[in-house]
Amino acid sequence: MKNVGQAPQEELTTGVRSDHSTRNRVARSVLDHGPSTVADLASRLGLTQAAVRRHLDTLVADNVVEPREQRIYGARTRGRPAKVFALTDCGRDAFDQSYDALAVDALRWIERSAGGGAAGEAAVAAFARDRIEAQAETYRKALEAAAPEQRTEALAKALSADGYAAAARSAPNAQAGEQLCQHHCPVAHAAEQYPQLCEAETEFFSRLLGTHVQRLATIAHGDGVCTTFIPKTTPSSASASTAGRNPA
Repeated sequence: MKNVGQAPQEELTTGVRSDHSTRNRVARSVLDHGPSTVADLASRLGLTQAAVRRHLDTLVADNVVEPREQRIYGARTRGRPAKVFALTDCGRDAFDQSYDALAVDALRWIERSAGGGAAGEAAVAAFARDRIEAQAETYRKALEAAAPEQRTEALAKALSADGYAAAARSAPNAQAGEQLCQHHCPVAHAAEQYPQLCEAETEFFSRLLGTHVQRLATIAHGDGVCTTFIPKTTPSSASASTAGRNPA
C-alpha cells in the first residue's frame, strides 16, 4: 500500500509511531473491517477517539476516506445512526496495484468480438463464470474441510487469502442466517462497468454453499462493503442465487 497522508521525515519523533504510519493503520482497518465509526477504530487500534478523529480529518482531506451515513439493515433503532468512514476509490487504489484499465479493455474486447448487445453481455458473463471456476477448487476444499455450521466462515477465510478481506457475521436476524462481508474487491472498478463479474461470483457462492444467496450490497455499486446474505436453512431443492441488491 502507498503511504497515505505522509508527514515529512523531520516531523517524526523517536520512539513514537509516525503520524503517516498511524494513518495507514487507520485506513487499513477501514479496508479490513468495512465502514467504521470513530469508536470502532479507536477500539480496534488502541487509540483515543480524539486521535482517530485527527487522523480521519487528514485522510478525508487527502481523499482516502469519506464520511457516510451508516446503512441500517432490518429494523431501525431509535436515534440517529452513527457516522461511519469508508474508503474512497482513491483510498482503495492506494492498497492495490491493480490493472483496472487493462481488465476493462479486455472485457470490452470480449463484448465487441461477440457482436455487442445481448450477445456481448452473454460473452462477458461466460468469461466471468469461467474465471470463477478456474479458482474454484481451493474454495471447495476449504468448505469440505469445515463443519456445516462453519462453512461461511471457511469461505470468508479462503476469500481473505485471495485478498478480499472477508469476514462472516450473523445477520441482523441471527435466526435467519449469516452475512458474508468482503471489505475489498480487486476488480471493483471493472465490475462497475461489467456487473457480470459480481453476478458470477454470487452464483458461485450459491453453488458452493448449496443454498440460495442474496447480494445486499457491492463495492462496485458504491457501497462500503460487498455483503451477501446466506440463509441458515439449506433448502433441499436446487439452489438459486439472487444477484440483485436489496432495495432497502
